Amino acid sequence: MDDHKIVQRNIALQREWYGEPLGDRVRRLVVAFNVSQAYLAEVLGISAPMLSQVMSGRRAKIGNPVVLARMIMLERKCLIPEVAAGHPEALMAALEDVRDARPTVGRDTFPVHALSEERAALSALRDIAEDEDLVEAAKRLDEEFPALADLLRRAGQQA
Repeated sequence: MDDHKIVQRNIALQREWYGEPLGDRVRRLVVAFNVSQAYLAEVLGISAPMLSQVMSGRRAKIGNPVVLARMIMLERKCLIPEVAAGHPEALMAALEDVRDARPTVGRDTFPVHALSEERAALSALRDIAEDEDLVEAAKRLDEEFPALADLLRRAGQQA
């Protein structure tokens, strides 16, 4: 199988396993926290080359469940108002909190409810605003509040 087909297969598997390609999720975190991909890799506890391979689809999955748990923790922290507003102290505190976290991952402890919380937030936004308004609001907030803009954009596009 040539490289292009492998990458396409891996990205399709990521959509199935993680809900979307990991490259999209990681890029949102890089933008939301205004950090390099290498620094984000350090925070998550994965090597920068490994994160790059996962993002590009050269690898299908994150092999370490603790790394995935940290990524979910960081995604959740984007919903904290000070983090969503891009306050530098809040961004740094969130990154340090996740980097220092030692989440245990098991059947009863894996933070799977993050996805249902996100769906509820997206649904609530769709209930109070039209799709076009959400997308327009996202455009206006993009530069100063990228994490909040991303949430609005996803709400407007998933209806």
